[in-house]
Amino acid sequence: MRRSADEARRLILDAAERVLAEGGVAAVQVRAVATRVGMTDAGVSHHFGSRDHLLEALLRHGGRKIRAGVAEVLASWLDRGADLGQLVEALAAFYRGGYGELAVALHAAGWRDRGSGMLAPVVEALHALRADAADVEDTRLAVAALHQALVTESRYGPAFRRSAGITGRAATDSGPQLRWWTAQLSRSLGLS
Repeated sequence: MRRSADEARRLILDAAERVLAEGGVAAVQVRAVATRVGMTDAGVSHHFGSRDHLLEALLRHGGRKIRAGVAEVLASWLDRGADLGQLVEALAAFYRGGYGELAVALHAAGWRDRGSGMLAPVVEALHALRADAADVEDTRLAVAALHQALVTESRYGPAFRRSAGITGRAATDSGPQLRWWTAQLSRSLGLS
């Protein structure tokens, strides 16, 4: 059975996303992606033209998936009663699922969110919870700091904790770090 062009493109992009998350941008080669999808190099090139065009499409594809995932996490969090610790845990779990590493790889490859910001809905939800009349810029900065920490946690968390003198099992356990971020975010936003 022959695939539609849209289905083939989606399968190619999903495979390229997995290759990117596993091996970084250098690993995203037409042949590696073609092998994952079970097609020829010419088949991938037919849909994307070149590796550069494949990477450009992958950057847009990954950006859409990250935005959709963040929206899903936020909706789930709001449905459960807006406990800040649950939001931090849910975002961390989302990033641990490969999206933290993908976000780092996408950024390193040159992708930039040119819209309002993929975390704008998180900023809006947290800012609405604030009792004070603080400028929304403070909320944006707090969310940006949390995002930076969570995105790098899956790849660098244990090494960064060891660099601060945390050793043994404590270096590999992200729980205390996530609780610390929850407390800092709560304090900085006046939610405690």
